[in-house]
Parts: sequence; C-alpha cells; structure tokens
Amino acid sequence: MYNVAVIPIDNRPVCYDLIKQTALSDKNINLSLPPKDLLGGLTKNSDINGIIKWIESLENVDFLIVSLDTIAYGGLIPSRRSTDSFDIVKSRIDKFVQIIKEKNIKVFAFSSIMRISNNNVNEEEKEYWSLYGEKIFKYSYEYHKTGNKTSNDIPSWVLSDYLNTRNRNFNLNKYYIELKKQGILDTLVFSKDDCAKFGLNVMEAQELKKLSYNIDNIFIKTGADEIPLVLFTRAVNSNKKIKIAPVYLNPDSINKISKYEDISVKESVEAQIELAGAFVSDENNTDLILLINNFKNEQGELVMNMYEPLFEGDLILPDKPYFIADILNANGADNNFVNKLFKIGDWKNFLGYAAWNTTGNTLGSAISCAMTYFRAKNPNKNEFIKLQIIRFLDDWAYQANIRGKIREKRENLSPDILKSNIKPFETEILKKLKSENINPFYSFPWNRFFEIEINL
Repeated sequence: MYNVAVIPIDNRPVCYDLIKQTALSDKNINLSLPPKDLLGGLTKNSDINGIIKWIESLENVDFLIVSLDTIAYGGLIPSRRSTDSFDIVKSRIDKFVQIIKEKNIKVFAFSSIMRISNNNVNEEEKEYWSLYGEKIFKYSYEYHKTGNKTSNDIPSWVLSDYLNTRNRNFNLNKYYIELKKQGILDTLVFSKDDCAKFGLNVMEAQELKKLSYNIDNIFIKTGADEIPLVLFTRAVNSNKKIKIAPVYLNPDSINKISKYEDISVKESVEAQIELAGAFVSDENNTDLILLINNFKNEQGELVMNMYEPLFEGDLILPDKPYFIADILNANGADNNFVNKLFKIGDWKNFLGYAAWNTTGNTLGSAISCAMTYFRAKNPNKNEFIKLQIIRFLDDWAYQANIRGKIREKRENLSPDILKSNIKPFETEILKKLKSENINPFYSFPWNRFFEIEINL
C-alpha cells in the first residue's frame, strides 16, 4: 500500500480531481488531498494556514507531492498577483520545511517559473496586464534576444512592479535549490508555462539549470498543470522501471514545436517519460506503447480556430499495451482521429486517452494514467473506465466540439445547456466504454468556458 498526499496548484478539476481519479485505478494507493475549500480558485487564494494545519495532521505518509506555489503564495495564479515580500513568502516555506522534517516525509515538489503571456488578457494576471501585457511580453522577448531594455511605452511603475514580482519569485526558486542540496526535497521540478523562444522566463530557466548542475533529481520542464500527476507517478513507480516506446503518426515532424512550448514534440515526450520515472525504449523492447497523434505542419489551436489537417491514415492499434496522446491540436481532440478510434471494435490493451490543453498537459496526464493502471497489483477497472469517460467527454466532446459552439452563440454558463449539447457524445462514449448506466453531471467550476467539471 502506498500512502500519498498531494497539495495541488488550485481547485480546478484537472489539478484536484484528475490526480484522485488516476489514483483510484489502483486499489493499493491511498491518496490524501486537502479539503477542496482550502484550495484557491480564479479569484480566491488558497488558505495557506489551513493547508499547513492539514499537513501537520498527516500521519503515515510515504510521499508528499506539493505545489510550492500553493504554500508560498496561495496558488499558481496568486504567484503572479501576490504583493507579499520575499521574506513573507520564504517564512511560509520555512514553516513547511520544519513540519516535513519532523514527519520524515519524502517530498516531490514543483514550482513555476512565472509565465509571460503574449496578450492583454488579465484574467490570471495583475490588473495592468489588460493594458500592457503584450508590451511586457515584447520587452521580455527583446531583452533576452538582443539585450535591448526598451520599455515600449510601459509606465515605469508598471515595469518596476512586474520586474520586482519576477525577481521575488526567481529568488524563491533559487532558495528551493538550496533546500534540495540539503536533502529536504527528494525531487524538485521547475515548470515553464506558456513559453516562447526568448523571454525573461527562459533566461531564469537557464540560470536555474546552471545553479542545479550536477544535483540529482532537479528538472526544468515545459508544462505546468500536469506536473503533479507525473510526480505522483514517479513516486509510486519508484520500485519498478517501466519502458515506454513513443510511436508517432507523423514521424517526420517530431522536431516541430507545439503551441505554448519551447521544445520539440520529441523532447517534450521524452522529458515527460523521464520525469515519470520511466525509460524511453523501442517498440520491440517495451512495456507500453505511447501512440502520438502529432501534427505535420503547425499544431492547431481550437480556441483560436486554427486547424491542422486532420489525421487521414488508417488507424492500426498496437498489439501491446498502449495509450494515446492526441496532440494534433492544442485545447482539444482531433475529431477525425477519435472517430476512427471509435470505429475500431476491440480496444484490447487500451490504457488511456488524453487531448487536454497543451502538449505537455496531454502527455503528462496520459503517461500518469497508463503507468498507474499498468503497474497496479490491485487494479480497479471500474475507476479506470470512469477516468476514460471523463477524458473523452472533456477533451473530445467539450473542448473540440461544444466549447466553441456555445461561445459563438453567447450561451450562458448553464449546466443544462452544456448537458443538452454534450448528450449525443455522451451516449456514444458510454456505449463504447460499456458504461451506459452512468449519468454524468456537468458544471463550470470557475465560471468560464475554459474548463468544465464532470462528475459521474
């Protein structure tokens, strides 16, 4: 039995529920999460003191997977918005360190390198991003690329506040490296979210890489929300090394770079496998096959109505245990691929499907689900099937087909409207997965179109 505790980034379904659903596929995993109301949302910070007390209450925990952003700032979004000083955020981390030292818990920790989104949407940023977000991105890009500090008409107080926030977060990330050197953290991941080729975030990643040179188990990874899932898998897989063979449907395009990432598809695949504690192998000498529906030219972006040519070939499923990462598009499935998949009668050896948001998000969640179920000595098939129902309902039905439709019609955020639109897909999915007695319920947990919550 593995006793694992997880402190997520926030209360979104993909951060809170997905790791719970994944763990349920193995009856030998006992997963503990803080009460959901302690975790932050879009406009609410996590209750840091409440979470600290929850950690103090833990008993007999083997592994702790922890978002350090949640402890230091109250979550991922607050890490960009918080005005707390370095001394304040460091004091919270020091309190956390004191507790885990006393409990002797093996800690798998992750922290974000603050992103720089290339738009003026301030939904997850400080208020001034609505006026200066694109200009700050350009400043960051040009400064890294050319060394030019031209501020592009950004008010001095805005630029100063932004750079001070970045510097505080960067200094805290450097402090985490010291904690890793002291042996307080078993594994430390710095996540790069919404990357470009150049930027202050890329510069920070390069500096963190230098500072962590020759220190075992420090990783700098492109991605964010999938990281706790992959670290969870790394923890429970520590005694068994699984081999995974990537098989690309467009093998000539594996060096292309996905949306929101700064490394190639091949590099992203291999990095996620490595972080999960598995090994990259070939098809002839492997435990699992990772079937990747990758793009030929440029990754589509369904939210922006940017489309990559659909998968057109014959879909032949492997005769070994396999799982699927559908990354033809960002933010949703490839309809043609899923339709072909659903026409195949026998899904023998099937270990999961994902097409969630970015390439890193899709890969990490798919790898975590497949490895957890594959290595389970006491597997729970019903929970595994439930997880696959949720992934197809979310990644295919909602993200690829319904989200854009109800946005264009300016529909309100009504679970009833969502239910009526998703019903035809729901019927097909439940029939395919032989779960027609299940009745899904839907909601918009953050009161926006970006994500839905599905309860079975």
